Amino acid sequence: MIDYSAEALEQIRDLRADFERKRCIEAVRALILSLTEAEQQIKRHPAGGLRAPRPYPERASLGRRWIKSDRYWVAYSASQPPVIISVFYDQANIPGRFK
Repeated sequence: MIDYSAEALEQIRDLRADFERKRCIEAVRALILSLTEAEQQIKRHPAGGLRAPRPYPERASLGRRWIKSDRYWVAYSASQPPVIISVFYDQANIPGRFK
């Protein structure tokens, strides 16, 4: 398992709460599967990933990598061990929400 930052956990809780409020149980399942796949991708290739989400090149930062897992952009630290630091739905306004 890969660790998650407090901010990433908050983002995941918010996504899940929104899906549950809308009674979109399949979206909750898809989120969980996407995070599991993201963890596996990071474990297989920790130095992989992109410098920034394709639609947001200004999000590039030293020490941070991004991967796309289904409908989610996942940011993680390039340090060892890697830590997932952000999770965004691919239609989110990432620059407007990223701290």
